[in-house]
This record gives sequence, structure tokens and C-alpha cells, in this order.
Amino acid sequence: MHPETAPYDQGLLDVGDGNLVHWEVSGNPDGKPALVVHGGPGSGSSPRSRRYFDPEAYRLVLFDQRGCGRSTPHASDPAADLSVNTTAHLVADMERLREHLGIDKWLLYGGSWGSTLILAYAEAYPERVSEIVIASVTTTRRSETAWLYEGVGRFFPEAHERFRAGAGHADDLVGAYAALMNHPDRAVREKAAADWCAWEDAVLAPEGMGTPYTDRVDDTRIGFVRICSHYFAHGVWLEEGALIRDAHRLAGVPGVLIHGRLDMGGPLTTAWELARAWPGAELHVVEGRGHLGGEETRDLILKALDRFAQA
Repeated sequence: MHPETAPYDQGLLDVGDGNLVHWEVSGNPDGKPALVVHGGPGSGSSPRSRRYFDPEAYRLVLFDQRGCGRSTPHASDPAADLSVNTTAHLVADMERLREHLGIDKWLLYGGSWGSTLILAYAEAYPERVSEIVIASVTTTRRSETAWLYEGVGRFFPEAHERFRAGAGHADDLVGAYAALMNHPDRAVREKAAADWCAWEDAVLAPEGMGTPYTDRVDDTRIGFVRICSHYFAHGVWLEEGALIRDAHRLAGVPGVLIHGRLDMGGPLTTAWELARAWPGAELHVVEGRGHLGGEETRDLILKALDRFAQA
């Protein structure tokens, strides 16, 4: 991977509704603009993602979506109003950030939930996107969410039983967890967040990859699960299948899609359908890998970003 770099500029952007979105810029001030769109939703940006980008070639922007990371107010605060934290709000925040930084067009990179937000933004503003690189493709359709929190349980029955028990065996598990994450008792919220993250680890982090979701601590974990359950309980406010249906709007925008054959949380079919609907998109299937990827996934990301750095 490329050398570690530190941001040379950063700030808090007032995006309205009482929200301040944290952003930072690293790399070459005169380089090709690129934006990292983090996953979750609610994970917050990671400094490690800078190492995918050649700091001599890119002007790299990272930001924390509403309610997480260094953006304020943080979703772990039960007083933080999530009614103004929706997909449409995040798309508008990205466009406001582009304008604030004086960028004409930028490359978009991300994965998992980040790919959903990338597609929503790019289909709304295709003229502002130069290229797209996505790993672990998801469009967060209701059918995809139902698979992640219900259907895939057939492969992890023990963990799924614990996940169901955490929600009182409710018929609507995601909705039940969303309600728990708004409970006035912090202890209830902490337990629900722990149960949710244990399930994500069981499905998305195979043996040997540790417990990256459970390892989130204190307010970070509470905010993450509160945002996730809020978004998924509302179908991320997108019409079912809209992102794949409208992928034709990305004609002329080069794209690289990278997806693990054994991604239990997000089966390959979504990446396959998107690649067929998006003129000019390349799909790379990584054999033997899941949602969090591995060395081959990393190398494909680096190769794509190094190639687009010269475009």
C-alpha cells in the first residue's frame, strides 16, 4: 500500500439541521480529487483508507457522515435527532462538501454501505463523478437487508438465535433493534449494540479475522448500531431496486466493482446485477473471500486507483 500521510487541511462543515460534518484533505493539493465514502452506515472514516491512494497523485478527501466519527452531534447521544439523518441528507452533504472544497469532479471510493451512498450520489450527480471504485457491493435493498439479518441465519443458527433473543424474538428484528437503540436506559442500548455487533462479526468476519464490529467501544459502538438500525429499518429511504434500475445514468463514468465470491452478508448477485446495468463497469470476483476481503481484494483496489490516477 502507499505510504501513510497526514491531512494538511480539515474542518467542520455546517450542513444544516444542527449537524456539523467533519472533513479532512491529504495528499497533493494539486492532485486528482477523490472522496472516500465510509461504510456502516455510521462507521466513520478510517485513516487507513488513505494508504490506497498515491499521495503524489491524489487530493484525497475523507469525511464522517452525519452522526458518527468526529461529526456532531454524535448518534450515541439519545438527544441526537436521527430524523434528519437519511440517505438524501447524506447525498446533499456530499454535494455541499464538494462545493465547499471547490472541486469540479471527483473519484469516489468505498464499500459495503459506502457503495450504496456512492451510487445514490453518482446517479443524482453523474456530471460530478470522474470514476468509481467499489469493494463489497451492496445497494441496501430491503431484500439485501432481509438476507443479512434473517436469511443468512440458516448458515449461523447458533449466532442467529442469540441475535433473535437480543430483540425478544420479534418478527421484525431490525425494527426491534432500532427501538432498543432509542431506549432511555443506556444499559439497554449498550446490550442491544453488543448483540448487534456480535451478529455482524459472526456473518461478516470469518475465522481468523477477529471481531472488528464487537471491538468498537463505548459511544462508537452505540452510535454505529443506532445509525445502522435506523437506516435499515427505513429501507434507507430508497425505492426497492432503484439504484440498479437507474445505473444507466452512470454511462460514461468508468467503474470497478470488486466482490468476494463467499461474501455471506452480501451475496455476489447484487454486484452481478449492477455490473449488467451499468454501461462500462468492470466486475472482479475474488474467489474464496468474503465481505471484508483480503490481499487480492486490496491489490485490485490499489490497481484500479493507480490506473485512474493517470486518467
